[in-house]
Amino acid sequence: MSVVRRILPLPAPGETAFLSGILRSESVGGLLALVAAVVALVWANSPADAAYHSFVGTDLGPLDLEHWGADGALTLFFFVAGLELKREFVVGSLRRPADALVPVTAALCGVGVPALLFTLVNVTASSGRPAGWAIPAATDIAFALAVLSVVGSRLPQSLRAFLLTLAVVDDLVVIVIIAVVFTDSLHVVDLLVSLALAGLWAMLMRRRVSSTWIYLPIAVGAWWFMHESGVHATIAGVLLGLLTRVRRDPGEAHSPAEDLEHRLFPISAGLAVPFFALVSAGVPISGGGSLLHDPVVVGVVIGLVVGKPVGVLGGTYLLTRLTRAELNEDLTWGQMLGVALLAGIGFTVSLLVSDLSFAGHAADAAKAGVLAASFLTALLGALILRKR
Repeated sequence: MSVVRRILPLPAPGETAFLSGILRSESVGGLLALVAAVVALVWANSPADAAYHSFVGTDLGPLDLEHWGADGALTLFFFVAGLELKREFVVGSLRRPADALVPVTAALCGVGVPALLFTLVNVTASSGRPAGWAIPAATDIAFALAVLSVVGSRLPQSLRAFLLTLAVVDDLVVIVIIAVVFTDSLHVVDLLVSLALAGLWAMLMRRRVSSTWIYLPIAVGAWWFMHESGVHATIAGVLLGLLTRVRRDPGEAHSPAEDLEHRLFPISAGLAVPFFALVSAGVPISGGGSLLHDPVVVGVVIGLVVGKPVGVLGGTYLLTRLTRAELNEDLTWGQMLGVALLAGIGFTVSLLVSDLSFAGHAADAAKAGVLAASFLTALLGALILRKR
């Protein structure tokens, strides 16, 4: 009698508690970021729009508020993402290659298909801008998990673990894209200083140094020199997160990664991401109907609303057919469709990539597409999962 191989196995008991905690807290952060985005959108399209643009352009030290959001606040967001990545690689779902195969394949297809659809739309249009192909490739882990936590309290834990792993791998791919594609000029000395500070961080972790006052100036220095090198500053956050120790020592209640995530997650979700949304989501939509015909807007919407779920669901289905595996008995393909739609919530990272890809009207058009598509996929995904 042949044994049926099931995909998306249940996480370990400790991992289940961790996932439940993540899902509960993400809903609050996602709601705050949504409120901040709505405030920015209304403010930028009100009679006080000049005040909004003056606000985001206010200089604060070496950067203005808009760049503090993209280069500063999001570095903290990506540092927490780096901690989550490290956790998944070491003690989570990605530590077992067989279990990681499905979400990794789904994530890669969920990056490739939207990018391809965006490119096709913009290559065939006379005024198209194919340079924005990476915009619909990203999944916003905070918003996707926030929607799931609100509508999916009774969904199987394996489905929640799948979405978290999918979003984590998606983040990793987009991080690599940001580092490779959006580095126009490279200042080698600054980059080497940043990498040396990251190496010092790793060495102190190995030597079990625990003083916050030692790590904080190292983190600030690594961030600043990464910014000055020409590589996007958020890469420093990811790098430091990946170099943080995840495994607990004997007798240790929490690892450094767990402590940092516990301390920094509320700041990231409750302050950093909403601040970024406030200074980045103020998109003028006075163009009205013209936005509906803009190939950048069309490409982003098709990429996130159609490309993401087709890529995620298609990659998962294709892998099950090739390996003759079956879904867990507590899962349905309808539930998988709902999660695949949630993967189309681009928001935070897609807004960042919009700023990196374009400037001026094209950036505003891309952001308008991201906001519209993220709202639509969140709504569709929530309706399907609530029904299921």
